[in-house]
Amino acid sequence: KEKAIAGWNTDKQKSKAVLGSDTAVVINGKILGKPENNTDAKRMLNLLSGKTHQVMTAIALAVPSENLNQPELSSVMSVSDVTFKELTPLEIEQYVNSGECDDKAGAYAIQGLAAAFITHLSGSYSGVMGLPLYETVELLNKAGISADSLVVS
Repeated sequence: KEKAIAGWNTDKQKSKAVLGSDTAVVINGKILGKPENNTDAKRMLNLLSGKTHQVMTAIALAVPSENLNQPELSSVMSVSDVTFKELTPLEIEQYVNSGECDDKAGAYAIQGLAAAFITHLSGSYSGVMGLPLYETVELLNKAGISADSLVVS
C-alpha cells in the first residue's frame, strides 16, 4: 500500500490510478528479503534447499477519491508454495556467481536459471515472478479499470 500511495502522491492532479506491489519469500515463518551480498544469498538458498516455501506478493491499487489528499485503496495477496530440489554447494555457488539472485526476494528468480531448482509449484507463476497477473486484473476490474487489453483471448 505504501508503494501505491507513494506513486499516487507524485501525481500533482491526483487523477491517475497507481499500482504497487511487493514480494516476500517465507520459510518456517521467516521472511527472506533481498540478499545483502553473496554470503547472504548462499545462506538463503541453503535454507530453501530441499524444502517448500511460500512466495507472498501483495498488490495495492490507489485510485482517485473524493478526498483529493488521500486515494481510495484496495489490495490483494497472492500466496504460492514453491518446492526446491536439494541443492548442491556447487549449484549454489554457480547460481550466486551468475548474479541472477541479486535484488531478488529469497535470492532467486523463477523465470531464470533457478527454474531448474523447482520441483513443484502450487499457486501463481507470475506471482512468484513478482506480479500475479490474475489477481492484478481482478483488482483493476473491481476498480472499474478495463484490463481487456491485458487478456489474450
